[in-house]
Amino acid sequence: MQITEVLNFIKGNNLAVVSTVNYSGKPQSAVVEFGELDDFTIIIDTLKTSRKYSNLTTNKQVSIVIGWDNDVTVQIDAIAKELSGDELNSAKAAYFAKNERAKKWENMPDIAYFAFKPYWLRYSDVGHKPWLIEEFSF
Repeated sequence: MQITEVLNFIKGNNLAVVSTVNYSGKPQSAVVEFGELDDFTIIIDTLKTSRKYSNLTTNKQVSIVIGWDNDVTVQIDAIAKELSGDELNSAKAAYFAKNERAKKWENMPDIAYFAFKPYWLRYSDVGHKPWLIEEFSF
């Protein structure tokens, strides 16, 4: 398994489960649309009124799962960063390239964008015999 194959798998998916932790340590998960950069950074948008936003502003640790069809998933552990300025503009380009319909809420006053920079990734194909499981660190 080459790391480029993992990136291609991520690019072929539109939804992910993002898990965050609230101020008291309770985990919370949400299904989100996402975009990605070639360095495996995941880009999402969220409302500032969401649990996810509150969690990400108090605890930058995030876990992401992409895929599930055909017994293949990618798990990512990452550090979250709220985006602004030039960094936000380039991330939005990648996000909207994959999620064009999300442009309609781009200018909402309470929309925020986050980048999830991975430090660990696991590709799992449990439909493969034997199972194919590869881990990568960044």
